Amino acid sequence: MASQQDLQELLRLMTTGMKVPMKDALGRVKALQTKNLRSIEQIAESPLADITSAINDAKAARSLHNACKARLKNPSSGTAKRTGSPLENPSKRSRQSDDGGFMQGPEPVAPREFEASFALPVETDENVIAGTVLLTNRAPLVLAFAVELLRFTMPMQPPSSRLSLAQAVVSANSRSKAVSIGIEKGPSADDQGWGHGQPKVRVMGREVTVLKRGGYEWKGDEEHKSEDEVKVEGVPSSATETGVSQDSPPETSPGEAPRTWSASQPVTLKQSTFIVRATKITAPSQRQSAMQSLFAEIPSLQDATHNAWAYRVKVPTNLFNATTIREDSFDDGESGCGDFLIKNMRETNAVDTLVVMTRWYGGVMLGPDRWRIMRDCLKNALAERLRVTGEEATLGDEAVWGLDLEAMKNKSGTAGSASSRSYEAGVVGMPVHRPEAAKAYLVRSFATRVDAPSDGTGEAEGSQGSTTKSTPKKKTGKALEVEKEENVARLLGALRLLYESWAGHLTAAELDRRAWGWYVAVRPDVESGPSGWGAKGHLKLASILALRRKE
Repeated sequence: MASQQDLQELLRLMTTGMKVPMKDALGRVKALQTKNLRSIEQIAESPLADITSAINDAKAARSLHNACKARLKNPSSGTAKRTGSPLENPSKRSRQSDDGGFMQGPEPVAPREFEASFALPVETDENVIAGTVLLTNRAPLVLAFAVELLRFTMPMQPPSSRLSLAQAVVSANSRSKAVSIGIEKGPSADDQGWGHGQPKVRVMGREVTVLKRGGYEWKGDEEHKSEDEVKVEGVPSSATETGVSQDSPPETSPGEAPRTWSASQPVTLKQSTFIVRATKITAPSQRQSAMQSLFAEIPSLQDATHNAWAYRVKVPTNLFNATTIREDSFDDGESGCGDFLIKNMRETNAVDTLVVMTRWYGGVMLGPDRWRIMRDCLKNALAERLRVTGEEATLGDEAVWGLDLEAMKNKSGTAGSASSRSYEAGVVGMPVHRPEAAKAYLVRSFATRVDAPSDGTGEAEGSQGSTTKSTPKKKTGKALEVEKEENVARLLGALRLLYESWAGHLTAAELDRRAWGWYVAVRPDVESGPSGWGAKGHLKLASILALRRKE
């Protein structure tokens, strides 16, 4: 009986060896399975007539038959292996990780450990950042802009996915630039339909084709506890909502059954604890009594820093007994929380539902991590109350890889730099931009820091007017590595300060739209045309800080 590995090898042969689009390859594989042809070996040993009858295309059947025979004669000519043949050596297999664990590797890595390996240094001291000038080219700056942007626009994506998506933006942008200046010709792999049928996301105004990392779950650094384990030590909140007396007894309509609330698992990160509760209401007027009953049942909520709420209720209209959805929300000091709750309730089609997000602030600002935690808690609380219709397939919160469409387009063995940028994902052999390569590229691209003179004369500090400059001392390898990390930390810190200044005032879509303009405003000046391709220039980090929102 054919295995999942046989299916992967057959798909690789079709997509990378025969350049068949993934959608067509999947269709042919399904058709072949109806004839019990499930592996390269079975197809090679079957009569051509059986293959032709399965896929109804004589030319394609002959091509596939010959390709399978050739693969059996020379297994090393491609990535697919004959059934029972040895796999790659362990060191190569360990690099082909799909979603954290090694694909077919001996020691799977837990998501938290896997994501921790992609942590990037960040320096937020403005004085240190403002005096820094880096020598770099434009492509890695796009990568840095995109990686840090995704912390704010897609906080639910793990660090590995952010690096992969950011590298996909760099790849697509570099190719379009190469075409515009005449270095490359012809349509891109995306234009030719190599990403057809795959979901897309928008990063820095550019659509990126992605591959879902099915079943991959990442929770960040927060702690998940039971409600009984959470020790509340928050300060008293300001009034949870104007006009609601938390000391008054809960109001219950005659004959109304006691209200039940579903609660998420409490989540704690940097001493801040989050919990979301949900209950059913059928009219906007029930919101006040529902919250009063909740505070009466759990008095400790009155000491929380924030008790934001949102509801969506189906109400009748005066038009032919039709109904509409009425929505309302309240931040209670947690800026943007009410709108965030409403948006996520729409995505899950939650109606006739009231949710209350409670937070005890721990004294440390969490940045975009708070949105990820809130969403996880909200989904947890709604899990028992919602029925997802499934009428429309959406990307949702799944972790994704950025697909390397150009590598998919190129033949196996002739992809050149494309194969060096990415390894094949283990699900269906679709090449993705690997986070390991993206992180290494980011760090090595900002190795040179320009030390500008403090007096603006162009002479080294301490020369006292002498025209003779001392020869700089050669740095050790260790010192150079430390300087690389410092440079990246300062650049990412400048970008984080920029995005943080705007994040509370712009939607995620608007922040994404503006990011490209900010990049253009600060990118190094290089010659136009082919002569400027890959050229380096000065990047002043003070220019990035100057783009921050003025209070």
